Amino acid sequence: MLPTGTESLLQIAQVLKSNGTDGQLLLGLRDIMPEDIDLKEPVFIVFDGLPVPFFILSMSERGKNRILVHLNDVLSLEDAEELVGKEVYVSSETYQSEDDGIPALFGWTLADGDGQTVGTISDYEDIPGNTCLYVNTPDGRTVLVPLHEDLVAGMDEKARILRMNLPDGLI
Repeated sequence: MLPTGTESLLQIAQVLKSNGTDGQLLLGLRDIMPEDIDLKEPVFIVFDGLPVPFFILSMSERGKNRILVHLNDVLSLEDAEELVGKEVYVSSETYQSEDDGIPALFGWTLADGDGQTVGTISDYEDIPGNTCLYVNTPDGRTVLVPLHEDLVAGMDEKARILRMNLPDGLI
C-alpha cells in the first residue's frame, strides 16, 4: 500500500537491515528480479510523506529474493539504520511490463461502470485465484478491488482508464 502522494510509484523492496559500517543495506525484493532493476534510474524512499530519490551505486545478489545495495548519500552505519524497515519504490512508468498486464495498470484511473472515478491503481495483491488491485481513493483511503474479467467493463489505453462494474458496497 502506497503512502498518499506516491501513486506513481511501485514498491519493489523493503530495507531489511543494515550491513557493515559503510552504509550498505540488505533489501528484500518484491515482485522484481535483481536483473530487472535499472541502475541508471533512481529508487525512492519516503520520508515525511515525500519520496526521496537515491541511486544504487552497487548491488549484489544475496540469496533468492535479496540484494545488498549501497545507495548514494548513505555513507555510514547510522545513515543505514535510519532506513531499516522502510519501503523502496521505483517509478511505475519506468517499470511497466509488457509481459505482465497488472503492473502496466499502475497509475491508471479506476472508474466504475458509469464513468465515475473510484481512484488511482497503485499496487496489486496476487491472491491465488483472486488477484486484487490496491486503489487510492480521492478521499485518502486505499481499497482492495478484485480484478476479475466479469467485472471489467472496458479500458481506455490512451486515457489510462480501467472501467469496472463494481458491486454495490465494495467501495
